[in-house]
Amino acid sequence: MIEDNTNNDTENAPMPLEQATYLLRKYKLVEGLVNLQDASDQPLTESSVQARNLSELQYFLEQLHPADIAHILEALPLDDRLLIWSMVKAEQDGEVLLETSDAVRATLITDMGSQELVAATEFLDTDEIADLAPDLPQEVMDDVFRSLPITEREQLRAAMSYPEDSVGALMDFDVITIREDVRLEVVLRYLRRLEEMPDHTDQLFVVDRNELLKGVLLINKLLVSDPDTLVADVMTKEMIKLHPDDVAHQAANAFERYDLVSASVVGENDKLLGRVSVDTVIDFIRAKAENEALNLAGLSEEEDLFAPVLKSVKNRWMWLAINLVTAFIASRVIGFFEDSIEQLVALAALMPIIAGIGGNSGNQTLTMIVRALALDQINTSSAWKLIIKEVGVSIVNGLLWGAVVGLFTFAIYQNAELGLVMTLAMILNLLLAALLGVLIPLTLRKMNRDPALGSSVMITAVTDSGGFFIFLGLATLFLL
Repeated sequence: MIEDNTNNDTENAPMPLEQATYLLRKYKLVEGLVNLQDASDQPLTESSVQARNLSELQYFLEQLHPADIAHILEALPLDDRLLIWSMVKAEQDGEVLLETSDAVRATLITDMGSQELVAATEFLDTDEIADLAPDLPQEVMDDVFRSLPITEREQLRAAMSYPEDSVGALMDFDVITIREDVRLEVVLRYLRRLEEMPDHTDQLFVVDRNELLKGVLLINKLLVSDPDTLVADVMTKEMIKLHPDDVAHQAANAFERYDLVSASVVGENDKLLGRVSVDTVIDFIRAKAENEALNLAGLSEEEDLFAPVLKSVKNRWMWLAINLVTAFIASRVIGFFEDSIEQLVALAALMPIIAGIGGNSGNQTLTMIVRALALDQINTSSAWKLIIKEVGVSIVNGLLWGAVVGLFTFAIYQNAELGLVMTLAMILNLLLAALLGVLIPLTLRKMNRDPALGSSVMITAVTDSGGFFIFLGLATLFLL
């Protein structure tokens, strides 16, 4: 009986990163052994084992998708990264650069000459070149412009003119347009003459002679309708239209809300400019989520995992400095109540509980608000209702967990007044955390700043200082 082991082979196959690391280790091991040989022995370039290992590694890389190669490059130290990069085929360079993070891309571009960079763009569409443009030297971009046909040159200029977080920056110029007065049979014959259709083509755009958008012809309609039918009879006039100046995350929300695969981008008088496809939107959402996660931690930009020490320090120092200042403030709050702590040593042991719970509660509220702002779920009229709701949540949590902490304190120290102070301090600090969790991101948005920028650092700092002040203040009033 023959068993199908396809699934088992797939499950047991090493991941691209693991396989690349293994082949790279083999190559470097032989390189080290050859370098230990005497000068009279065969040189490294003539080592048959070394050449075979190098060939095996290069063949492996040629079979990978550019995204897999990018993942491997991001997971390797600089020397190994550049070795792998030197083995990537020239026609894949541009696609791999697009898939890497900004920090890693910078290290790869630095290792390339001007002619290599220009050659890498030859295999990219104009919208993809526009994505790379901010990272390329100006002289390279000048050469790229000169190498493009006039039409693509104008498309590239248009793509580079839009802000980074706009629909125009996500726009793809590769679209298929048809007229409404032709039969479906003609459309089918036209499509068969194409070498390939643009990725994620789920609809064709119906335009007039002035390129004004009249509707869309869904591919599934094209395939199941009578070939003698006119496009005008089966096209859809109800569609999502985006504009190049629209905010990109609003377009991303539309893709999620309406389950879109692609959407038209139109200018004045509904003139078709291009389209946005779901793969671009997914990339944008992923990049946005990564940036928000970094901003919450106070990191100003994406950091290469293997970046030089000084570069990493430069990226992290600002919010650490702010954190240090807030830590000094918290220490001064504690110092202000030194006499109280000396009289009741239990206060020193209980302080971290109040501060820790407050910080966690504030970060929970903060995460919800940042997410809601990203989805445009908060406006001026709903902000106050949101504050009231979060205050209500903090009161309930404060009463519940304050009672638990109060009973715990009483059980340990046999001091009912101290247990009551812990309960009150817990309620008040959770109230403070809830207010800050709402107000900090809303204030940053009002100032046209990223609502996630350093919010987690700020709320933890304030709830620490505030928690210490509330707890020690109450203890001083009621216990001493």
